[in-house]
Amino acid sequence: MAHRLDASDGSARRILGVDPGLERTGYAVIETSPLRAIDAGVVRSDASMPLERRLCEIDAGLAEILDEHEVDLVAVEALYAHYKHPRTAIMMGHARGVILLAAARANVRVLSLPATKIKKTLTGNGHAGKRQMQQAIAHVLGLGALPEPADVADALAIAVCAEVTQRDEAAMAAGGGR
Repeated sequence: MAHRLDASDGSARRILGVDPGLERTGYAVIETSPLRAIDAGVVRSDASMPLERRLCEIDAGLAEILDEHEVDLVAVEALYAHYKHPRTAIMMGHARGVILLAAARANVRVLSLPATKIKKTLTGNGHAGKRQMQQAIAHVLGLGALPEPADVADALAIAVCAEVTQRDEAAMAAGGGR
């Protein structure tokens, strides 16, 4: 199915895209009408701190973002198994749990998106590399430069994919699922 990334139904919403990570959690707030980036950055946790303190830092950062931007939806990359790196999957799971908790506390709906769907929506390739994703998101949002670091580009892509997914689902529902 082809996606029009610039289409708008006239009702502006704000979506927070989050790229989970224990050391760096990328975030991006987009507005949907017109499609544009409002804020983006990284919530960092101090690697020298115990795990529970690092999770608190992520929670505090996300709570601040959620409060400041009054988002309508939090979109987060779905957890997938790293068979070669199980520790990475476990650590990402900790960060993702904090993201889900922060959204629930703020009473904001969450949409989980598989990484391959995010990549395919933005580039047409479910296995696109970091640079290709940065170029695609810079093009879609009309950014003057590639978003850096890659965590920010990923968060922007997650937010844009959430908007496309929501729009596609609404169109299918309106059309009787055709």
